[in-house]
Amino acid sequence: MAAPARQLHLNAFLRNIGQHEAAWRLPETRVSAITDIDHYVELARIAERGKLDAIFFADHPVLKGQTEFRPFDALDPVTLVTALSAATSQIGLIATSSTTYNDPYSLARRFATLDHVSKGRAGWNVVTTANQSAAANFGFPDHPDPTHRYRRADEFLDVTLRLWDSWEDDAIVGDKDAPRFVDPAKIHAINHDGEHFTVAGPLEVPRSPQGHPVLFQAGSSEPGKDLAAKYAEAIFTAQPTLGEAQDFYTDVKARVRKYGRNPDQVLILPGLSTIIGGTEAEAQQRKRQLEELTVVDYGLEQLSRVVGYAVTKDDLDRRLSFGPEDDAATHMKSRFALVRRLAVAENLTVRELLLRLSGGRGHRVFAGTPEQVADTIEEWFTSGGADGFNLIPPALPSSLAAFVDHVVPELQRRGLFRTEYTGSTLREHLGLERPVNRNSAETAVSAAC
Repeated sequence: MAAPARQLHLNAFLRNIGQHEAAWRLPETRVSAITDIDHYVELARIAERGKLDAIFFADHPVLKGQTEFRPFDALDPVTLVTALSAATSQIGLIATSSTTYNDPYSLARRFATLDHVSKGRAGWNVVTTANQSAAANFGFPDHPDPTHRYRRADEFLDVTLRLWDSWEDDAIVGDKDAPRFVDPAKIHAINHDGEHFTVAGPLEVPRSPQGHPVLFQAGSSEPGKDLAAKYAEAIFTAQPTLGEAQDFYTDVKARVRKYGRNPDQVLILPGLSTIIGGTEAEAQQRKRQLEELTVVDYGLEQLSRVVGYAVTKDDLDRRLSFGPEDDAATHMKSRFALVRRLAVAENLTVRELLLRLSGGRGHRVFAGTPEQVADTIEEWFTSGGADGFNLIPPALPSSLAAFVDHVVPELQRRGLFRTEYTGSTLREHLGLERPVNRNSAETAVSAAC
């Protein structure tokens, strides 16, 4: 029997009322939706109607600057996806949480609970938090430097995984006659004492349906790629061109192999923002409409954060001078490198660069017909650039609905994407194996000896 055809994976990153920084100014956009659960329920159900693998929410544990000019991510993502688990039945639910501004025990408990509540649809997007302003909200005198943050993240992930394994799958006996509710021999303390954490364990939440939530990671820096290769099961990345995507794909898959892991069990999902029209001209007009509504002050502030110095309106018709990556703001090196490549490769003025960044902040933005969108997706998927995509709808709900109603059927027609869900958990949607409990494995080895 022939092996089943490789299947595309599609995840939707839902940024309140749209990723494009001007989406809130569209006539049809309902601004109050940023805190309205009915809005997020609608988005989740649209994504589930399209048979997407998962929906994903970012987390910013600090109110960003320039909120005057665009909506912000107001709701706690773990609470939000827990609510959405009751409004959906199949789609995966991914929430972002920081390893810098959380502790392993509390996070392990929250995400194990989410996996139980959602019946195996939970995912954790691991970040170390780049925004330096977050430190002041958590009693930190300074935001830790990248080396410290990634070292802490490595230990954080190790502890969290051990907590999720602290209950073996069959620890609950439930023998009413014995009487015996659990087998204590199958519940394990972890007794961790490390550089950043001291955690006794075990977790009080039994092992969850997926073994543990699916681990995602966003980031393209050198330490970020290395951490992802060691732990992540799916990786979100910003790659604006196919060549860059292929280089990233090859690099990270090789790193995964070096850690003794199966590269087929680590999915690479670049970001993709699509502006869809019935004709190419209609799509381009929609793109121009969004660009005309952008607020220059917001774009300049965001660009200044990336390059590490003030870019002003006086610079709009100039080309930026980029120094080496070491000159970038300490916490934004990978994004600095991406923006520099984009500006230099296309010889963009600041004004042109702001428009390019307004829709995807460095992710690939593509405007065209459903067939043209499907063409670019298929090219990246079949040319070693991606295992799928992290869809970033520019305006919500309209852009998500357009993709689901017009691009998904075209991908299905080409045999690239599922027509129905074939499993019930996020791991099954993604084709990922259920992790073996390390304690059960050790017991089995001991018994064999």
